[in-house]
Amino acid sequence: MLRDEVNKALEILKNGGLILYPTDTIWGIGCDATNAEAVEKVFKLKGRSEEKSLIVLIENDNKLQSYVKEVPEIAYDLIEYAENPLTIIYSGAKNLATNAIAKDGSIGIRIVKHDFCEQLIQRFKKPIISTSANVSGEASPANFSEISDTIKQGVDYVVDWEQDNMAKKKASTIMKLEPGGLFSFIRK
Repeated sequence: MLRDEVNKALEILKNGGLILYPTDTIWGIGCDATNAEAVEKVFKLKGRSEEKSLIVLIENDNKLQSYVKEVPEIAYDLIEYAENPLTIIYSGAKNLATNAIAKDGSIGIRIVKHDFCEQLIQRFKKPIISTSANVSGEASPANFSEISDTIKQGVDYVVDWEQDNMAKKKASTIMKLEPGGLFSFIRK
């Protein structure tokens, strides 16, 4: 069943569509992070300003250098020792849709530790967008049952995996990491 869901989501991503999917944190709206038209659909569905940047998921830290010009060495330690899902905002984003990158050239990237996401990203061979499954300004849903019909009906595919998991999940910790290694927390 997991393989079937990965295959279905993969086809949607390849065709520039949006998926609603479970992650290691809360449910996310996702698309190809290198496809500007797909990213635009995410902003429209959420009613979110393009001034706000998005988070990108990759399956392992070996891929960081493909999307960040200069990865500070401490990033690898932070990722390895983080006890909870950690999104790190890096300067110098590259090889991503321009509208996925913040105005200052930074991008938030999380190394995802979740069976569905890992398999999907490995098969897709590109990073995917992960933004909370809610309309901008509304509370982030803690589980699938809290996701609005607006979001469910606004995507091209709703992944049929972990929908019955009622555990209350929360968003990742977000930290900004400067090229010199200085960091600050954006969300704990």
